[in-house]
Amino acid sequence: MIVVAGESLIDLVPQQPGEPLGPLAPRPGGGPYNTAVALGRLGARAAFCSRVSTDGFGEALLGGLRSAGVDTSLVQRGPEPTTLAVATLGADGSAGYGFYADGTADRLFELPPQLPPSVSALAFGTCSLVLEPGASAYEALLRRESARGVLTLLDPNIRPGLIPDAGAYRARFRSWLPYVSLLKLSEEDAAWLGGTVEEWLAAGPRAVVLTRGAAGLTVRTAEGAEHSAPGERVDVVDTIGAGDTVNAALLQRLAAAPLATADWPDILRYAARAAALTCAREGAQPPLATELAAVSDVAT
Repeated sequence: MIVVAGESLIDLVPQQPGEPLGPLAPRPGGGPYNTAVALGRLGARAAFCSRVSTDGFGEALLGGLRSAGVDTSLVQRGPEPTTLAVATLGADGSAGYGFYADGTADRLFELPPQLPPSVSALAFGTCSLVLEPGASAYEALLRRESARGVLTLLDPNIRPGLIPDAGAYRARFRSWLPYVSLLKLSEEDAAWLGGTVEEWLAAGPRAVVLTRGAAGLTVRTAEGAEHSAPGERVDVVDTIGAGDTVNAALLQRLAAAPLATADWPDILRYAARAAALTCAREGAQPPLATELAAVSDVAT
């Protein structure tokens, strides 16, 4: 089983891009939530580990997980409100966010008991690693499960507006790396964090995957290998959830083979196709396994 730990929230997506007072449509979101849904849609056995509100938005978020076949038995519940993220869309479909996260449910996440023995991989990222006191509980979960041999993926998915002390966050990010098996981040995240792929690999991860938007993906491994895959051409509606879909695709393919023997060219092509399908529709709507298989058949 692959467990995704982190926040769920509601994205308020503009229906008239460029119009600040236009209507906003609520959509399920949050990087970890999107990753879990993507895993379920791709046919992986997945579970979500978080604290979700008992309000109407929280019930809708749990419904989305269950519809995707994601196990919700590790979800904690609380009466606090659901986090809201107001999205802004650029002319190219790229998304920016403003957050309403004070006093919300996920911030009170508590360290759960040891995860079941069937858990083979664990993913972290985004707001949940910033907002205390929950961030410390997620960090403790990362350290504990990594120590017992669970493959861990970290996608920092930087949201600068939520980070009051950039220097402290960068230092904390470096402290996580000895417990991370696979580091995945965008070019923008890499630039914000500073450092180099070589430095990050030396600190602990067995591989670093860098996403480059329409240009595709590149991986560098601790063994010194480097592989790339181009982006898939689609008419982009927006990029919401594309990076989260990449996380899911990587985890699904790596579940079948250790990092050291992974077929990285195949994995990166698969991730690029999955992300492209997500970009071709509004909001975080990862593809179903059947949709991705159809695209793969055409590509071959």
